[in-house]
Amino acid sequence: MFNSFYSRLQVSAHRLIEKFGQAGVVTRITPPDDILGGDPILTPYAATLVPMAYEARYIDGTVIRTGDMQIYISAVGLAIEPTVGDIVTANGTDYAIVSADPNKYDGVTNVVFIVQGRTAS
Repeated sequence: MFNSFYSRLQVSAHRLIEKFGQAGVVTRITPPDDILGGDPILTPYAATLVPMAYEARYIDGTVIRTGDMQIYISAVGLAIEPTVGDIVTANGTDYAIVSADPNKYDGVTNVVFIVQGRTAS
């Protein structure tokens, strides 16, 4: 059920991310065809985001490791919903998404995407 309150939250989140964040890229990796093979297809999507290191109290060494980043990605203008397996480029570093939270409170409106990124190797 659509609720205009969440649209306003989305705009507010975008405004804050735009003010304090940076331009980045979310890259979707499409695997090669199972039958024909080939190379994976990398599709980049421009994004506005804020990467932040996790506080030490949250780092447990298993779920959240040292060096992991919590990345807030604006949902405004982003053509995809970032998910596990995508790559986020921020601060000149590639982070593989290992956990994603779309923050879709009403089931329709993506307010903001919060992902856990781990340095991609």
